Parts: sequence; structure tokens; C-alpha cells
Amino acid sequence: MPEQTHTSANASNVDKPVIALRLGRLVSTPGAIEAMTRNQLDPLVLLNRHRTGDWGELDEHDRAANDRAATEGGERVLSSYRLADGATVVWIITEADRSATTVLLPDEY
Repeated sequence: MPEQTHTSANASNVDKPVIALRLGRLVSTPGAIEAMTRNQLDPLVLLNRHRTGDWGELDEHDRAANDRAATEGGERVLSSYRLADGATVVWIITEADRSATTVLLPDEY
């Protein structure tokens, strides 16, 4: 079942769908928890960015794939965020069936 969307008409996102991604069960790896704690980051900040279609540091191909997956369903959704220390990257992956969303470090994949 597709996510809830509507079209945004503001100047920065003309005709870009506004995403409301279902996250399912939320889980995180110990490494991601430690990294976010070390960077004084509430994981809900990243989860909200992911849920609303801010995919973080992805190339245009991956952004477009996420937009399609979020609006049409059937594929997993991946976001990538660099933390305040400038070196640590956290991934958030929502499963294709929207049953779960995992916060993890790339080397924990």
C-alpha cells in the first residue's frame, strides 16, 4: 500500500511529493546508538527526516529511487546522514513491506 503523499508547491520543492513514510517497528544497532549519543543527537531527529522524505546524503539516482519507493511502495527506503563530528555516517533503512525501520552504521549492514 503506498504511503500518504500530497504535492508541495513551495519554491524549493515544486511538485515534489511530501512523504509520510510508515516506519513499522523501530530498531537500532548498538553502534548507531553509541554514535548518536557521542554526537548528542536524538535519533528521532533523523527518523523524522527519513519519514518525511529528507534522504540525507544520497546521489540523485538513489533519491529518485527512494521517492518512487515511498510513493509507489514495494521497495526498501534508505537514508544516509553525516553526524556532527563530520566523520560518522548513520543509515536508516525502512523495509519494503514497511514492517520495520533500522538505524545502523554502514559497516553494520
